[in-house]
Amino acid sequence: MGNILEVKNVSKYFGDDSAVKNVDFSVEEGSFFSILGSSGCGKTTLLRMIAGFLEESEGDILIHGDSMKGVPPEKRPVNIVFQTLALFPMMNVQENVAFGLKRQKLSKAEISSRVTKMLKRVSLVGFEKKKVTELSGGQRQRVAIARSLVMKPSILLLDEPLGALDRKLREHMKVELKLLQKEIGTTFIYITHDQSEALVMSDKIAVMHDGKFEQIDTPRNLYKNPKTAFVAGFVGDSNRFELQSQEGDSLEENSLLTKGGWEIKKPNTGSVDELFIRPEALILYPKEDREEIEQFQVIIKTILFDGSNTKLSTVVVGTAVGTNEELEELLISLPQNAEFENLEEGDQIPVGIHRDDLKCF
Repeated sequence: MGNILEVKNVSKYFGDDSAVKNVDFSVEEGSFFSILGSSGCGKTTLLRMIAGFLEESEGDILIHGDSMKGVPPEKRPVNIVFQTLALFPMMNVQENVAFGLKRQKLSKAEISSRVTKMLKRVSLVGFEKKKVTELSGGQRQRVAIARSLVMKPSILLLDEPLGALDRKLREHMKVELKLLQKEIGTTFIYITHDQSEALVMSDKIAVMHDGKFEQIDTPRNLYKNPKTAFVAGFVGDSNRFELQSQEGDSLEENSLLTKGGWEIKKPNTGSVDELFIRPEALILYPKEDREEIEQFQVIIKTILFDGSNTKLSTVVVGTAVGTNEELEELLISLPQNAEFENLEEGDQIPVGIHRDDLKCF
């Protein structure tokens, strides 16, 4: 499929402040595209420009190849779902979903047919006459999405729609949204500060920081191959180390030295200002005969139990001259299986990491 949305060098100024800075990207039709960033990075401002609620200061926005300059929100082939959902409490489920269709003055038969089909798609058959105040958070979420999708928009914009839900319901709704988008085929553009939501649901993710896109990529490539230090630190968990200058004769060739004095082989790519290591990339008790694995010793300071997310809080020991000086703190993911159940605080254990998993910026 071709691109349904093209954002061409778009900027937005509020007085002397730049909220969005020369953003340029396209979205493929039928895809799930997320914009991931912290509060204040400009992602909601960008979404509101796509929707037509704000006018871009510079650049252009094209939908189906047509410029949206001067096109009001109600004339654009988009619909939006807000975090607050904005459902009408005085209406039942059926009336909420039918609201936009009635404003278009469609026939009663057409409205009834489209609402029935949409409620079936979002698994709300049997809830037609219920007030939205009688529904669970997840059910209200589905009503809001159904109300938008029943209008048959080319693009559905979602502004942190899961933010008000509890954690367990958010996990469930992530899967539901992904499956719904695949089934319906409507292009979703999803705004979130939650990296898990973006990674689980998206075909492509744009990481936004300070009004600009740092990287646009698939979830896997974004996670495995971050292009900037910001992306490496923002997406997923990372151990982050500042590096010393490589002056003097004591440092081995092709090695790095952290500010804490930990010497480690330099990866093949990257600059030498900061080093990032993901906790789950670290290998407990690595085989000694693998040359591509950098190996060292750590002491377990404490075990941070969190089910499948349990980690070891450790310190790297040893220096270039082989003492047992404690150097850098290091978080290591701990698999929850019988192989490692006897590890205790104070244990000194061997750890390894593949050199491709050392990321320098």
